[in-house]
Amino acid sequence: MTDPRSHYEAHGQGHVFAHFDSLSPAEQQALLDQAAAIDLAEVASLHETLVTGGGVKDEDRTGDLEPADYIPLPGHSETANPSLWREAALKGEAALRTGRVAAFTVAGGQGTRLGFDGPKGTFGVTPVLQKSLFQVFAEKILATSRVYGRPVPWYLMTSVLNHDETVAFFERHHHFGLKPERVHFLTQGFMPAVDAGGRILMADRGEIALSPDGHGGALRALVRSGAIRRMEADGVDTISYFQVDNPLVRCLDPTFIGFHLLHESELSSKMVPKAYPGEKVGVFCQRGGKALVVEYSDLPEALVEETGPDGQLRYRSGSIAIHLFNRGFIERLGGGGGGNACLPFHLAHKKVPFVDGAGVRHEPAEPNGYKFEMFVFDALPFAKNPIIVETERADDFSPVKNAEGVDSPRTCRDDQLRQFARWAQAAGIPLETDETGLPPFAFEVSPLFADTETRFKKAWEALPHKPVLTEGLVLV
Repeated sequence: MTDPRSHYEAHGQGHVFAHFDSLSPAEQQALLDQAAAIDLAEVASLHETLVTGGGVKDEDRTGDLEPADYIPLPGHSETANPSLWREAALKGEAALRTGRVAAFTVAGGQGTRLGFDGPKGTFGVTPVLQKSLFQVFAEKILATSRVYGRPVPWYLMTSVLNHDETVAFFERHHHFGLKPERVHFLTQGFMPAVDAGGRILMADRGEIALSPDGHGGALRALVRSGAIRRMEADGVDTISYFQVDNPLVRCLDPTFIGFHLLHESELSSKMVPKAYPGEKVGVFCQRGGKALVVEYSDLPEALVEETGPDGQLRYRSGSIAIHLFNRGFIERLGGGGGGNACLPFHLAHKKVPFVDGAGVRHEPAEPNGYKFEMFVFDALPFAKNPIIVETERADDFSPVKNAEGVDSPRTCRDDQLRQFARWAQAAGIPLETDETGLPPFAFEVSPLFADTETRFKKAWEALPHKPVLTEGLVLV
């Protein structure tokens, strides 16, 4: 086996070990472990392509674009086929009953933007009990497992920043009623930051400046961690992907699963019509017969504002980071199958604190480092039979991203309350709301009581003594 120090020296990165002899044995081993996990040939290639070569030009990403085709919701388009939606629901329910589906949450982030010290998944979001994001998802998974009589395995991708704290959180809360052997944790990959010359930056004398490899790295992590092999052994062939910041998500949606299976799709995605032209979501497009997502910042202004004969935005299909993956596709794209199917890396120019060769720490005032990351939606062009399915924003998408304003804990709380109020009104419960559908007081419906409008009506009708909806009521 090649000596890591010699290997790094041969690749022009010998400075990584400049202070090695002054480190403690534990620090030396930690640095060796970090170094061994880095593919220096990949780093050199990325630097040459993205930094020196300038990467993919904007016109290469946005030229010859057309709006993506999608399956519209019944009632939203004359072309919608309600019977097909019913068929899809039955197909998805059968898949859940036979254990073909696993849930997969990307949860590597911290709550920094929320002013919260801890893994984002531990942040409290529900209107009354302030249940954590993790608890909301756990209860949805547990509810689905009970309805269809088959436990759904749950995979969570953490990061080196929050892995131990996340695992401890689950253990402390007894996995929120899920069997521990059905909850699997894997750690996101990382990439080193480099300077303009391609030299790896050091965060400290014995620590490489590392950053997560992006949500697209989730696919590599599933393969490299052995999770894909475990899924195969368990009979799972469909993976429901969602991000940790969206408590409204229907993380195991039978109809969505059914469409995915009916179309024999390798990658299916949900979309919502953009709320307004400049909404900061990626947009589903197509080019040369291939589906793709264009970041909101990369879509030309003329296309952002363009409308069709019906007055609607032409490029209106907003990507909300809810996908279904075929297991074999992840294995092929994530590193198990080789070939040309490989997610591209994107470049971010950032301020990266670093330690120089003399051991002096620097806090740069301007961007000095380059980070490499992958985006999961870049898998679309590689997938066979990809489909995009419309969903109701009010029932599937209210992320918690910012401390205040748009996509904040307040807007998410209100969206949850609007959903609960709709369910209550559909069940015949008298409840006044304002013009936006917001009730005058906070109450809460646990997913274990009901996780859809239909199940709420059924659960409410089954109650022998129906409570009065009032401030602080929790239905469990």
